Formats: sequence, structure tokens, C-alpha cells
Amino acid sequence: MQKPRPNISKTAFWDVNFEEIDFDKNTRDVINRVLMNGKLSDWKEINSYYGIEKIKEEVVQMRYLSNITLNFCSFYYQIPNEEFRCYTLKQSIPKLWDF
Repeated sequence: MQKPRPNISKTAFWDVNFEEIDFDKNTRDVINRVLMNGKLSDWKEINSYYGIEKIKEEVVQMRYLSNITLNFCSFYYQIPNEEFRCYTLKQSIPKLWDF
């Protein structure tokens, strides 16, 4: 038996057909979109749908998170910034100019 779909808003999924999203197959994308563009109620819903451990497992593998989202995830899930893939990728890309 399949889990019922999470009750989240379509705000973060404005560019895709929301009804066709497979929440189990596209876990990382769903979590990323909700963290970056979703509402607080959406975030609470994915926490209960996926569980904290699954979200922690996925969020450290994401290639991009905004600074605000990265710091929030680091603080809330108690994960050092250095463990995030997006943080280490960002640090390895040199800036064009140092001012």
C-alpha cells in the first residue's frame, strides 16, 4: 500500500504538473524545492512525510542550497556546514575578483 501524498502547497512546484510528481521517486527534488521555495507548513509536512533522518540524508547531497537555506538546515538538523556537498562545491570554486 502506498503512502498518501503529502499535503503541501503548489507554490514550490509552479513549473511542473503537481499531480504527476512521484514523491517517493523524486525525494531529493521535492525536499529541495520545499526548502528553497516552499511555505513553513510545507516544510513541516515533508518532515512528517519523509522523516528527519531521510531529509538529513538527502539535504547533505544537494548540489545547491541558498546561504539562508544552508544555514537553516545546518542549524536545525545539527549538521556542520562542511558536511554539505553544496558548501564544499561552493568553496572549491574560486571567485573572479577579491575585493
